[in-house]
Amino acid sequence: MLYDLSLHIGYLYDVPASGAHHILRLLPLSLPERQRLVAGTVTVTPKPDERSNFTDFFQHPATYVMYRSPHEKFDIRMQARVSVQAQPLTADFSPILAKLPEELSDCWSLGPESPHHFLGTSPRLGAEPMIADYARAKLKPSLTVRQIAETICTRIYDDFKYDPEATTVDTPPLEAFSLKRGVCQDFAHVMIIALRSLGIPAGYVSGFLRTIPPPGKERLEGADAMHAWVRVWCGETVGWIELDPTNNITVGGDHIVTSYGRDYSDVAPVIGVLKSYGSHQTAQAVDVIPVK
Repeated sequence: MLYDLSLHIGYLYDVPASGAHHILRLLPLSLPERQRLVAGTVTVTPKPDERSNFTDFFQHPATYVMYRSPHEKFDIRMQARVSVQAQPLTADFSPILAKLPEELSDCWSLGPESPHHFLGTSPRLGAEPMIADYARAKLKPSLTVRQIAETICTRIYDDFKYDPEATTVDTPPLEAFSLKRGVCQDFAHVMIIALRSLGIPAGYVSGFLRTIPPPGKERLEGADAMHAWVRVWCGETVGWIELDPTNNITVGGDHIVTSYGRDYSDVAPVIGVLKSYGSHQTAQAVDVIPVK
């Protein structure tokens, strides 16, 4: 599939802001045999005093912008064309959970794809005994790592309600877990904590979800904003797979990846600091349009 993407994120400040430093991670990635960024641009207004591009540890292209002078608004627009190739269904060659530590010990790499980065706690995700108990509730020794991940994904989909009013971007995962409500970020964070509590490497994926469903299929939740899902390391043979607990599906041609990380803090589309006071208004709009 070929998609045209457009994203608008706007901030309107009650009081002009100054001394602003922002990092933007918005462009889709190019991934071998899966996804290719054909063309893409990120524009910001007003024109920044400084702008530069860099690649972070997880190999994501990022843009840094800085404003010295006071400004009443900050407007970000991304446009891209990306080609996505549906991934073939494969047999489950992942080990049972008891065998996973042995396969992890054979992995010596500490590069961006190393499962060792995705095992312990991370900036937003600590150890949560209640979520660990939830993960173990229906665990069977005979299940493979992939089956465990798919089981937890389905449980979250069945037990949680998609409710954009229930949480905010800063809601702790345990609060969302207690509410059994939230959005894709909450479901992904809960699933990651659950998997890590079992010793299964799991990470956060940020991206886009197509807005137009295929004929005869219902619209997927999260399609009008940036989306989030989970990647799971299933051993040396299988490697990484991706699951979407918001929609209880294996990630395929409808999902477009912008960044990978340990949790939301590694992949936030916009982060930064500025000098101001009062509040601000935020607007966001996303379009994912199939071209062919």
